[in-house]
Amino acid sequence: MAGGSDRAAYLKAKQFMLRREPAGHAAVRLLTPARLQPHILAGYAFASFTDDLCDRGTVEERTRRYEGWAEQVRTALDTGTARHPLLRAFLHTAEARELPRSWVDSYLVGAEIDLDFGGFTTEDDYQAYIDKLTWPFLMITSGLSMPGGGSRAYADSCRLLADACQRTDFLTDLAEDLRDGRLYLPTDDLEKHGVVRADLERGRDLPGVRSLLSATAATAHATLREATRIVAELPLEQRTLTRFVILLHDQRLRRAAAMGAAVTRRPVRDNPAVCLGLLARSRRPDLTVPALRTGS
Repeated sequence: MAGGSDRAAYLKAKQFMLRREPAGHAAVRLLTPARLQPHILAGYAFASFTDDLCDRGTVEERTRRYEGWAEQVRTALDTGTARHPLLRAFLHTAEARELPRSWVDSYLVGAEIDLDFGGFTTEDDYQAYIDKLTWPFLMITSGLSMPGGGSRAYADSCRLLADACQRTDFLTDLAEDLRDGRLYLPTDDLEKHGVVRADLERGRDLPGVRSLLSATAATAHATLREATRIVAELPLEQRTLTRFVILLHDQRLRRAAAMGAAVTRRPVRDNPAVCLGLLARSRRPDLTVPALRTGS
C-alpha cells in the first residue's frame, strides 16, 4: 500500500466488514493469502456499503442517497482520488488488481434495480438481475483474486456462482423478504405450482408451496454444482475460500430443503459448529458436492 492514507482506508474497510459480516471477515482472514486480504475486504466493503444504501429507508431516501454516492464513485474513478475511506481503499485495490472499470460501472447501474424493486415475472427477469447486479457484485469482490478480472472463462464461471448464490440467498431469506414486502421468486414459478403470494406471506404449508420451494432449491443446487468448475480455474492458494463459499451454500440449500414450507416463516440460519466443519473441509483439495435430494 502506497502511504498512510491508504493504510488508514484499508483499516476502515477491514473494520466495516468486521462489524457487518464477522463470519465473512473471518473466512477471508483464515482462507486467503495475506497479500490478498486487504484487497478482497476492500472490494466487499465497497460493494456492501453500496448495497446497504439501496436497502434502507423509503424509496425516495434510498434513491437520493444512492444517486449522491454513485456520483462520488464515478468522480473518484475519473480522478483517481476519493475522500471517503471505503471508496479510497477500493480505488487503490481496483488499480492494484487491474480491475476493469466496466465491472464497476455495470454494478453501479445494476444497483439501481434494488432502489424500487418490483419483483420478477419470469426466469428471464431473474437472469437479467444476475447479469446486471449479482455478477458485477461478484467480480468486484471475489473477482479481485484474479488480476485484470481473470479470463473470459473465469468470468463465466463467476456468473454461474453468482446465479447459484443469489438464488440460494433469495430462498434462505424468503421469510425476511416477505416481511419487508419483497418477493424475489418469479411469479411464473408460483403459477406453475399453483401458489399465490398470499400463500407464502401467510406461511401456508401446502403441497404447491412445498413443491415450489423444492424446485427452487433444486435449481440453485444444480447451478452450484456446475459452478464448482471455478475452483480449478483459480491459483492453488486462492481455492480454499471459494471451496468454502460453495460448501456453505450447499449446506444452506440442504437446510432449506429439509425445512420445507417453514422457510416462509423463518430464515435459514447457519449453524456455527457446521461452519467450523466446512472451514476444515474447504482446506482439502477435493471438492465433492453430492446431488440434492428434494421432495414436495
